[in-house]
Amino acid sequence: MTELWSYKDIAAHIKVQPDTVRSYRKHGLLPPPDRVEGGKPYWYPDTVRRWVAARPSNRRG
Repeated sequence: MTELWSYKDIAAHIKVQPDTVRSYRKHGLLPPPDRVEGGKPYWYPDTVRRWVAARPSNRRG
C-alpha cells in the first residue's frame, strides 16, 4: 500500500502543529489532497515534499 500523510504527518514534517496545516489548507496554501478517505484528506509524501520545497518561507538567502 502506498503511504499517505495526514495533517499530523505533514505537521511533523514541517515542524508545526496540525491545526497550522489545517489553516494552510483552509487558506488555499496547501496542495489539494491526493486522496480523501472517510472525509479525511491525505497527501502522498512526494506531494508534500514538492510543496515544502516551493514554499516562499523555505527559501534561504
